[in-house]
Amino acid sequence: MAKYANPPQAPPLFTGTKDSIVADSKALCDRTRSVLDALVAGIKPDQNPAAATFESVLRPQIEDENESALSARILGFYQYVSGDSALRDASTEAEKIMDEFSIECSMREDVFRPVDAVYNNSGLSASIEQDKDRLIDAALAKSAGLDDVESARLLERERKSYIRNGLGLPEGPKRDRFKEIKKRLSQIQIKFQKNLNEENNGIWFAKEELDGVPQDVLDTLEKGSGENEGKIRLSFKYPDLFPTLKFAKSPELRRRVFIENENKCNQNAPLFKEAILLRDEAARLLGYPDHASFRIEDKMAKTPKTVLDFLGDLKSRLAAGGIKEIEHLLALKKKDHEARSLPFDGNYYLWDHRFYDRMMIEEEYSIDENAIAEYFPLKSTVAGMLRIFEELFGLVFVELTPEDRKRISPTGTAEDIAWHEDVIIFSVWDDSSEGDGFVGYLYLDLHPRPGKYGHAANFSLQPGFLKPDGTRRYPATALVCNFSKPTDKKPSLLKHDEVVTLFHELGHGIHDLVARTRYARYHGTSTVRDFVEAPSQMLENWCWTPSQLKSLSSHYESGQPIPDDLIEKLISTKHVNDALFNLRQLHFGLFDMAVHTPKTHEELDQMDVSKLYNELRVQISQIKGPESQGEPSTWGNGQATFGHLIGGYDAGYYGYLSSQVYSTDMFYTVFKSNPMDPVQGRRYRHTVLGKGGSQDEMLTLEQFLGRKPSSEAFYQELGLTEAGQVVA
Repeated sequence: MAKYANPPQAPPLFTGTKDSIVADSKALCDRTRSVLDALVAGIKPDQNPAAATFESVLRPQIEDENESALSARILGFYQYVSGDSALRDASTEAEKIMDEFSIECSMREDVFRPVDAVYNNSGLSASIEQDKDRLIDAALAKSAGLDDVESARLLERERKSYIRNGLGLPEGPKRDRFKEIKKRLSQIQIKFQKNLNEENNGIWFAKEELDGVPQDVLDTLEKGSGENEGKIRLSFKYPDLFPTLKFAKSPELRRRVFIENENKCNQNAPLFKEAILLRDEAARLLGYPDHASFRIEDKMAKTPKTVLDFLGDLKSRLAAGGIKEIEHLLALKKKDHEARSLPFDGNYYLWDHRFYDRMMIEEEYSIDENAIAEYFPLKSTVAGMLRIFEELFGLVFVELTPEDRKRISPTGTAEDIAWHEDVIIFSVWDDSSEGDGFVGYLYLDLHPRPGKYGHAANFSLQPGFLKPDGTRRYPATALVCNFSKPTDKKPSLLKHDEVVTLFHELGHGIHDLVARTRYARYHGTSTVRDFVEAPSQMLENWCWTPSQLKSLSSHYESGQPIPDDLIEKLISTKHVNDALFNLRQLHFGLFDMAVHTPKTHEELDQMDVSKLYNELRVQISQIKGPESQGEPSTWGNGQATFGHLIGGYDAGYYGYLSSQVYSTDMFYTVFKSNPMDPVQGRRYRHTVLGKGGSQDEMLTLEQFLGRKPSSEAFYQELGLTEAGQVVA
């Protein structure tokens, strides 16, 4: 492995202080402002139209953007992971400074004019006017005199972004109001996410109240003192919350935990309402009927109608299956309540679902999820996943030891290249079949701690791109997760659904690592939102393939792989209660569309968002909530905990479902017969992952599949007959 010992590029540093983080963000903005001011001073398209070329106008901006991304993303990253609240606050402030500056830049008419001149000079304008549905391909880029598809896409999108950012509005009150809205929305997004990250509510329980919850979980809970002497504190972080809802025998306790979890961040409810009102106002200022029309126009779906038709079709296909699943689970609940002499009112509640879903799998499929978890210790499972990616994509992952870290750290100090002692770092390389080249850095931050981002996500820390001298800048990417911590008795053990989550997020990380784009803007997962999940969703199939489950497993005591009969049982549960799972996703998707497609602004102003969220959930999932016990339908504020809709998935949550159309099609067509085919793996790496967002995603899919995508495999996988229309 000596040939992989010396990466040609040092890893990034995480040595920011509360003062330097804010100062660095201001310096980045100042540098970009100077680039733009110089460009405007030197190029006057009204006096000399020919002076406005891609090289003179776009190239300086994109080179500055590439360089800025190397530090900007890290400055904003501290708020999600730093153990120091002063650093998190500084990072939040830095993001606010950079966002407000970005809004200022996106509305600079003096920069828009030369960009518009380049667009008109290139001939792209005329070609796209003639055929609005035409995808930018190599032929079109060449005819416009541009180097490649990525440059043509950049020019077309850059010009359009100015118009979408208000420069189509006349100067004066309307444009000023639009800018005001953009700034306020940025502030709301930052505040909303900060509230979620720093949410630290919990409930003190006597140990016996948590009867049924596994001892491993109880061992990790905070022990009380003073008035809480003898009690333990349950937080709403995933490693506490999910096992409690799955295993706690007391329905009253599960109800209380479920309802309080929905109300854990109520200070976000007014922020959510303000955000949807501002988005609607901004879209109407630009001439769109609603925010969804504005957002979806540039995605694969193109129109809200396409999205609503797809979601509506799926809902009607799943409805009968959902009722059938509830009837079965309700019979299980009745039997359980009778056996334990508990009252039974004939209803199946939201706080029942994780409990009886788990019980059904245990009893009817003889599967104990905790017994399965014993075969998936976190450390060896990660190693197994990386081996799969090595074999499939021709990669090599080298874990950096403390000595390695010290040797390659730009400061000579090992601690400076990670933000916390928990962080594991890999240098990533091409194997010999791919040329032994360097690929980038992968970071894993896997356990919860106070103030840390509470879900599982991939963060791009530094993008890859081509430098002006033609050499490549390599990416750095991080997985931030919240798996249970190891205890004195046991290592961290992953439930199978956590194995799937880890593989999914690692899929995003690999996408980020192996992309080979010219510009940072299109690197890795920087694709349209209704495609971005497809590559990771496709890789989830490996977690349901017998040979791969075997290779990922290693019992934490004996080191034995998971037995075949257990694998068979596990795989047989893949689609258990699937209709209810997908109806839950539909609830999120349809709620997202409902708040972003009001008929009028007044209708949205009058909307009771919490009521809509809760009523839609009951209507779509068909599982009862507190309403059926006499509570008002404003009992919870689930939208206040829904970071996706404030963090970029607005009018886009449907993408989790629609991208499954693409992911299932790719898996069935190319990998189902042999998931570990290295030839197809490398073709997928270079044809799909390598492209990032550098070309139209439909073009990427067609090149990989050899045809237009179809929804047949998606419906087949869900056990729903007859193919529907593809979302495209």
